[in-house]
Amino acid sequence: MERIELLQMPMDVSSMEETVTLIGDRVGRKQFTQHVVVNVAKLVNARKDAALAQSVTACDLINIDGMGVVWGARFLGHPVAERVAGVDLFQQLLAMSARRKFPVFFLGAKPEVVEQAASVCRQQHPDLQIAGYHHGYFWDDEEAVVEKIRQSGARLLFVAITSPLKENFINRWRHRLGVDFVMGVGGTFDVVAGKVKRAPEWMQRAGLEWLYRVIQEPRRMWKRYLVTNSAFAWLLLQERFHYAFGSEEFGFGD
Repeated sequence: MERIELLQMPMDVSSMEETVTLIGDRVGRKQFTQHVVVNVAKLVNARKDAALAQSVTACDLINIDGMGVVWGARFLGHPVAERVAGVDLFQQLLAMSARRKFPVFFLGAKPEVVEQAASVCRQQHPDLQIAGYHHGYFWDDEEAVVEKIRQSGARLLFVAITSPLKENFINRWRHRLGVDFVMGVGGTFDVVAGKVKRAPEWMQRAGLEWLYRVIQEPRRMWKRYLVTNSAFAWLLLQERFHYAFGSEEFGFGD
């Protein structure tokens, strides 16, 4: 698997199939894997959030999630064939875990949402062993939740908490969780539980999932995407000029 660097952030270039195979092999060997997916917002925010940047770079596997990052990597000359969307990887890993009898644990979202997500996943994957689940509102007693996960016997842990809380939580407790694989899945439980609709497939393929989210939640999302997408485009242009002209900013020498 090839690792590239985009805007000072390492990323692994792989297909969905290669990613699932690698994770399955590492879990089978009980080789701990801290995983993260990177989108435009996370890449931009990590440049000014040192804790988030450290939590991401500490990961053993860093997949490219957003199409914006795929296009940005291609713009800078990196041959990225496809993205590995977190919600799709989650479903693929559940199917793999069901086949290989790897117990899983769900952490995050509201109590009724994580419970519904677990129920739906049991229906979709009858052989799946769900070792346990817990909502995402536990910050007054993190250690007790970590111990619950460790005692559950889970091999894979999926954390559905907003960024950067989930990345920092995973990195903070990685050695105490007792699992072989841990991955942040953002709002995936809301999608699985039917609380939030995912963009149509044509919008996913076109890289317009962000626009679908803005349409669904305009007051909350429009500023976030306007700011991060604009910042990302500017950073890419600076990097492109740097490659072309050999200077650190704007492409002009001293």
